[in-house]
Amino acid sequence: MSVELVLLCCGLFLLQGLAAIPWLFALSRGTFRAQAAFYGKVVGIVAACGLLFAFLLASNSDAGIVGLWGRLYAAVLTLQVGFDLFVLVFFLLLTFWPKAGTITLAAFQEGVRQPMFWMLTVLGALAMVISIVVPYFTFGEDTKMVKEITYALTMLFPAIFGVISASISVSEEIEGRTAVTLLSKPVTRRDFLFGKFFGITLGGLMMTMLMSWVLIWVVLAKTYYDLTPGIQPPPDPLWLVDWVANNYGPTTPGDLTYGIGLWVRDLGEALPGLVIGFGQVMTLVAISVALATRVPMVVNVPMCVVIYLLGHLAPIMTEVSQKLPLVNFFAKLFEVLLPGLSNFDVSSAIIRDVPLDPERYAVYTLNVALYACTYTAIAILAGLILFEDRDVA
Repeated sequence: MSVELVLLCCGLFLLQGLAAIPWLFALSRGTFRAQAAFYGKVVGIVAACGLLFAFLLASNSDAGIVGLWGRLYAAVLTLQVGFDLFVLVFFLLLTFWPKAGTITLAAFQEGVRQPMFWMLTVLGALAMVISIVVPYFTFGEDTKMVKEITYALTMLFPAIFGVISASISVSEEIEGRTAVTLLSKPVTRRDFLFGKFFGITLGGLMMTMLMSWVLIWVVLAKTYYDLTPGIQPPPDPLWLVDWVANNYGPTTPGDLTYGIGLWVRDLGEALPGLVIGFGQVMTLVAISVALATRVPMVVNVPMCVVIYLLGHLAPIMTEVSQKLPLVNFFAKLFEVLLPGLSNFDVSSAIIRDVPLDPERYAVYTLNVALYACTYTAIAILAGLILFEDRDVA
């Protein structure tokens, strides 16, 4: 076992320990100063586990196994960094916008603690895993089908959670007179509505993060599940091969670093599609929050379903109704007023034989994200107008 391997493993596990501090602090009830000794012990123990990890890798130095360990390490670190970002967002909201931040945190906790949140997350993850072994009879294109299914589930399930949570949380607090208690304090209606929206949206983002983590592993598993003898797996990126060869060579530390780099590649390939998909979730949550200021859940949810269907079908209706003036007029009206949800469809990008140019794909992702933010702002503004003269007393 080389010194280089020991130092690399201890350094990587030290990074894992440091990444655990923010979410551990969020779960604790004491001050950071009072818990500092405990955090130091946690980081020290996790860093010491790097020695055991180095012994494990030295005892089985097969390049494929070591690379898989590297992928798994990077996947766990990705989850920890994701949780840390949530902690950072809540810290910033509570610091610079305490009223809305408190409502945001309460709405987020209420949503995540619901059985519906975990039921949808687990069902979505199970559906993704089952899709690996389902035959699609596509003559070698099964991996593309799995990609399309997993991305669709990652967009659909958080949207269902967000719409139902918004319709329940906002309308019940208004109709149940709970909002009177909040608004009787120095909390404005704007703080209340923005807090609810951000809290529910962050809950949907949490579900998206968990399901997208499963998505990456499912696509990777499907890629190797369909391999037959004599067929090579997809080629690895040349920049990563050259970088590892120049810095480490054919060594165990090099194989571990190579596995980490492959996870970064996988995450980078999935991220644009996930950002585009979450834009649809955010838009639907904003619409549901705006509608919840006036209508109950039994009306809100069907209206959001109709908006979802028309948002996807309006461009098609416009094309096929050219010879029907009245139908064409309403199709164009829906296309203008309703969100263009077809913009959030990533199936044409993820099932291509030749990958899209990364720069152009990034620009398109940015444009769709800006469109989602713009329509979300319009929907929330409409919700504020509707809520402004709503009698909550």
